[in-house]
Amino acid sequence: MIRLTDVSKVYRKSGREIWALDGLSLSVSRGEFVAVRGASGSGKTTLLLTMGGMIRPTAGQVLLDGEDLYSLPARRRARLRGEKIGFVFQMFHLLGYLSVLENVRSACLVGGRRPGGKDRAVELLEHVGLGDRLAHRPGELSAGEKQRVAMARALMRRPELILADEPTGNLDPDSASAVMSYLGEYHRDGGTVLLVTHESVAADHAQRVVEMTKD
Repeated sequence: MIRLTDVSKVYRKSGREIWALDGLSLSVSRGEFVAVRGASGSGKTTLLLTMGGMIRPTAGQVLLDGEDLYSLPARRRARLRGEKIGFVFQMFHLLGYLSVLENVRSACLVGGRRPGGKDRAVELLEHVGLGDRLAHRPGELSAGEKQRVAMARALMRRPELILADEPTGNLDPDSASAVMSYLGEYHRDGGTVLLVTHESVAADHAQRVVEMTKD
């Protein structure tokens, strides 16, 4: 489904080159659950954002269903990302001025489209146990509840792939277990998951574990 070939990402700061990725190749097949595990600074987040069409690599190629993401115009790439990929981040990235329901519906705001799917958003929030929190703002939620909102938002457009960046990193054990159960459920229903983490517990849910090292 997604393939990286000889991908490098170099940041330049104060005259220095910092290699976040160095000639990395990785393929994730449709229907796989892959965990990329490594210490802080090993390039896991850069890898995920590069796979998701959000950070252009310095070199190499990223194919999503055969399309070269970074040869596409920015608008087309954003539309493809919105249609095929759901994101779950460690820091949630919810919009504080929107309600829980509005945050989930905001997943449909791609290419100037209107927010949509109210019924689906409500259904998803009820599924993750937040049916009584629709009008709440993120600031009124616990960390575990925020991540469940983020999970519902990631699922809103029925993505083919979920990219999850340390989704349990800020959660207590019970909340972490709940989030991993939702990812597992999505995978069992035929979805593809790429999870980056430094935790062995989250990686234990994957079919395949890829180790990243920091040189």
